[in-house]
Amino acid sequence: MASRRLLLSSPWRLVSPSGLHSTKDFQATFPTSTGGIRHSSNTSSSTSAIAYKALRRRQAPLPVSDAPPSWSAQAAVSNILYETPTPSLAPSTRHILNCLVQNEPGVLSRVSGILAARGFNIDSLVVCSTEVEDLSRMTIVLTGQDGVVEQARRQLEDLVPVWAVLDYTNAALVQRELLLAKVNILGPEYFEELLAHHREITAPVDANGEQDGEAFDVSLANAGEDFHPSRLAASEALRHKHEHLKSITYFTHQFGGKVLDISTNSCIVEV
Repeated sequence: MASRRLLLSSPWRLVSPSGLHSTKDFQATFPTSTGGIRHSSNTSSSTSAIAYKALRRRQAPLPVSDAPPSWSAQAAVSNILYETPTPSLAPSTRHILNCLVQNEPGVLSRVSGILAARGFNIDSLVVCSTEVEDLSRMTIVLTGQDGVVEQARRQLEDLVPVWAVLDYTNAALVQRELLLAKVNILGPEYFEELLAHHREITAPVDANGEQDGEAFDVSLANAGEDFHPSRLAASEALRHKHEHLKSITYFTHQFGGKVLDISTNSCIVEV
């Protein structure tokens, strides 16, 4: 329609009195030299496809058969059993997912809720802030089949506060496990007393239980007469504590750990 209006409004289109085109006037008004011709470029906009589909006549819907399939119950059940996919026999492997999430409250619960809803048992989950403001990193270790884990990864990536989820299962990386141990610095003598007390509590009571308990108490008392921290002076017992703490600190540093906390009778070691 636009091209038709352009032709009707052109000044060079002349009509003879008889209603036919005048060839002479047409040739006179349309120069033979190519220098006077201007070529117009037809550019289509981004909405041209939408306009084309709007003007195009819609096709009629396909006919639908209202009659149900004439199958027997046996044939229907056999068809369902045949088309039911068999469970995957792929082994479950260990996967490491690295989630880059927005640093805001509630992200951890949403991520763990997605994994729990899909039946995953999270082996390890570590959350820490990064050097970029408002960005946190979540390292998730879980066990499952490759296809199922990939579906969970894409579902996590669809969450609004999640920027990206990377799978580091087959990538070269450094893994480190953390151990927190509470170590007694009083020496092995106190440990033997605690162990003996524990044995007294958990030992079964029998007819000869009293005699066995008395014999054990006598042997323990004889062993304690030789050397026990309770028989030492306070200053000497304190020196023994410092020696034990020094040895514990030395061995901890040998394995790349550190002592986090020191109390009167124990210390907490991170390895």
